[in-house]
Amino acid sequence: MFKITPNPPEIDPTDTSPYASQDSRKLHEAAERALDHYLKPDIPSRNSVDRGMQMFMVSPEINSEAIAIQTYETFSSVSILLLDLADSLEDKPRHLAMAIYQLSEMGLLLAEKTLDSERAIANKT
Repeated sequence: MFKITPNPPEIDPTDTSPYASQDSRKLHEAAERALDHYLKPDIPSRNSVDRGMQMFMVSPEINSEAIAIQTYETFSSVSILLLDLADSLEDKPRHLAMAIYQLSEMGLLLAEKTLDSERAIANKT
């Protein structure tokens, strides 16, 4: 048995373009945005406003030395609190508290170095 198969319809190459009409252009742009959203996600940059849900902020008028002093004092307080906490703990929780204490001590050293640098700059002027 012979079956007659019609030839496929001839398609104008301009009809397959996503920009053939205004609607297809919008559809194409929407598809591109959707694909970019999932395949090329933006990595949001965190700034100081994002942190703490905007509960706290550093005044833009404050000088660098005051910031360094406050940072030093904060790290000092955290270090003391962690030592007190570690004294009341045993085994693994104590080791964890001591590890956090050591990190706070490194932060304290960095803040102290920053404070020394700020004072050296202030003394030059």
